[in-house]
Amino acid sequence: MKFNELVRLLEANGFSLVREKGSVRYYGKPGWANLVRVDLHGAKEVPTGTCRAILKAAGIPRV
Repeated sequence: MKFNELVRLLEANGFSLVREKGSVRYYGKPGWANLVRVDLHGAKEVPTGTCRAILKAAGIPRV
């Protein structure tokens, strides 16, 4: 999965961009206590462990 696809998956599950500093983006949604941090690297592949950690933090089951 590429970083752009991961961001689209987060947005499809109700998350929206809350803040951004450099290449680090934080996504949140109403009713979700924690922000989800994504270090954006555009069209590069997301390492498997990083992808799983981001999806776990967002409460999204594995794809």
